[in-house]
Amino acid sequence: MRYQVSLEIPAAGAVRGSTFPALFIEDEHIEASMRDEPAAPLLSSTVSTPVAYFLREIWQAVGGDAAHLSHLAIEGTGALPSTFHVTDLAGAAVGAASLAIAELASLQQGKFPAVQVDRRLASFWFLTSLRPQGWSMPPQWDVVAGDYRAADGWIRLHTNAPHHRDAALAVLKTPIDREAVAAAVEQWQAEALETAIVAKNGCAAAMRTLDQWADHAQGRTVNAEPLLHRSSSAGGHRSHVLPLPGRPLQGVRVLDLTRILAGPVATRFLAGFGAEVLRIDPPGWEEPATVPEVVLGKRCARLDLRNSDDLHVLERLLAQADVFVHGYRPDALTRLGLDSARRRQLNPGLIDVCLDAYGWSGPWHGRRGYDSLIQMSTGIAEAGMRAAGRDRPTPLPGQAIDHATGYLLAAAAIRGLVERLQTGRGYEIRGSLARTAHLLVSTRNQVREAEALAPEQPSDWSASIEQTGWGPARRLRPPVAIADIPMRWDLAAPKLGSSAAAWLAG
Repeated sequence: MRYQVSLEIPAAGAVRGSTFPALFIEDEHIEASMRDEPAAPLLSSTVSTPVAYFLREIWQAVGGDAAHLSHLAIEGTGALPSTFHVTDLAGAAVGAASLAIAELASLQQGKFPAVQVDRRLASFWFLTSLRPQGWSMPPQWDVVAGDYRAADGWIRLHTNAPHHRDAALAVLKTPIDREAVAAAVEQWQAEALETAIVAKNGCAAAMRTLDQWADHAQGRTVNAEPLLHRSSSAGGHRSHVLPLPGRPLQGVRVLDLTRILAGPVATRFLAGFGAEVLRIDPPGWEEPATVPEVVLGKRCARLDLRNSDDLHVLERLLAQADVFVHGYRPDALTRLGLDSARRRQLNPGLIDVCLDAYGWSGPWHGRRGYDSLIQMSTGIAEAGMRAAGRDRPTPLPGQAIDHATGYLLAAAAIRGLVERLQTGRGYEIRGSLARTAHLLVSTRNQVREAEALAPEQPSDWSASIEQTGWGPARRLRPPVAIADIPMRWDLAAPKLGSSAAAWLAG
């Protein structure tokens, strides 16, 4: 069944009470139990859905015109199993990024193309899109990584990077042995161990409840931040109109300094509509198992940014880029002499997209973090545990906070390009995993009787075989259809470091 939902939301600078055009959503589970955050606009209809709420918040956050939502349809029934509305978040996040592509195309074509999002396929893309043919992906997690019972609760150790594992083991004084780690963790209070590992530059998160996070100094701070921080600056960059029909991002250069998973999801989406994405990694760095998932459509190079020559190469690449997406800790680029002011000096019209874990203010500003840790800190894993009647942390299906943040950043980057074409100005956008998590939990829980998604079928896969750097694979079909604008990738997923650190000619 298709529902028409009218949403009341103020545009930037508008008075409270302006209204979205009709948003059409197909879903048989309609709730009227949305809970707005303080000072948030109210829903003007007594009938609302979580997907409409999420879309409203995301589209407003990226500066989108409410009128454009009339061109979007999110279709399908069913949901991923979760106490939270993960499928609705997937549909809304993919929908917002796709709507931004359609808006950009409308500037080129003179008409606004229709956008359709398949919420079922969007949910699957929030898990994994790659289906290896005749080979297997390596394990997703390091042997030590995982949830451990402490003396007073639970804690998660994130040890996929060798230096993060070394930090945790140095605190626990154990070898690389899961049983030894478990025995050592039981002797610690969860928050004390979290503090000790973080102090050693490691990554860990004690499990908190939703209420505990809401009362925590960092929780209060990040929950009060906007979903995205957006600011503009004087331009001066080439602001060409992108001419190729069907490839709205053809000619756009995207410099990617991100790691698993949100940033690479954002740049993968941009590559799917023609952007030239160049990913930079340090020498010797090998990502965990999910690399083939997210380097689709990109070229991957290596630079040692501690070397002055390589740093100069990065500066030249940055000066010629349209979009820069980076997930380094806030002070890392500053130490390299590439703070925001320097980046703007090199490239006044840059669309500068920054990703952080725990938010851009507060006592944990700059703390290392990943999706699985955010779910522990913010109460998501504890809420899932209680809803499922389990005795251990129960996270979301997949790393949904990462994926949602990735599409949110992609939507913001594309809207930055739209506004640069209109104004000539550059833009800086900052998002965080913790603030995206707050968006997800700001609706009431999903009904436990929600219909499951139809199981995946071979017909859900793209027809072609992708010759990745690890072996042949199939991909899920794209979760979005935009009139006359196919989502496709021109390059198969390559190995890291397989290309030169240079833009293509042209």
